Order: sequence, then C-alpha cells, then structure tokens
Amino acid sequence: MDYSWLDAYLMGKPGVQKDYKPEWEAHRYMLGGKMFAMHGGDKEGAPIFTFKLDPALGRLLRQEYKDIVPGYYMNKEHWNSLYLEGEVPETVVRNMADECYAAGLKNLSQKLRRQLLGEKQTASDVAF
Repeated sequence: MDYSWLDAYLMGKPGVQKDYKPEWEAHRYMLGGKMFAMHGGDKEGAPIFTFKLDPALGRLLRQEYKDIVPGYYMNKEHWNSLYLEGEVPETVVRNMADECYAAGLKNLSQKLRRQLLGEKQTASDVAF
C-alpha cells in the first residue's frame, strides 16, 4: 500500500515536531519533547513506521495484520511497527496515527497540552 501521506498527516496535527536521529537513521515525531512515532527501517533496511499505542490495541492489531509487529528496537509492549511495504488498510493506519497522537497529548501536562493546541489557559494552569 502507499503510506506516503503519513508524514504530512502527522505533521498536520497541532504541536507535532519532527527531527532526525542519525544514530537511529530515523525521523522522530514529538509532542512536548516526547516521541510518539518514528519512521525508519528495520535491520534489513525495510521501511517501517513505529507507533506508541495502548498495549491492548497493539496486541489486537498485531494479531489481525501480519505487517504490524512488536516495535522494532523499542519496548515491545507499547510500541508497534508497521511495514510500509505491507497491506494494512489506510483506515487502520490512520487510526494508529490518531491513537498515538492522542496518547502523546494525554501524557503532557494540561498547561503544555493547552499551549500546543492553542487553547486559552485557565487559572489552574498558572503557577503561583
């Protein structure tokens, strides 16, 4: 399948930053300095996209699709790698991207989350 849209899809989400980590030969997608997705390759150089997902969702996807495997060179419970030359439907991949982005947002402080999303601060966000 063609997943060339995936980079633009993630970069179009509020607050996402991307960098390149040369020692990993991979692009990292970050929220508030924390990685939630990565685009690189496996040890044979096959292109993969790795997503941080809820463990239950990750297990379900790995059982259903042969092209989704435990995260390459990552924590196998939370990270899942998608082989980009595979046959996972676009709707499933889009859902994976949305889920890892949402989880990344959830792990940020309320104040940082509001800043990244361009929301107004509340009194509870201000430290006295």
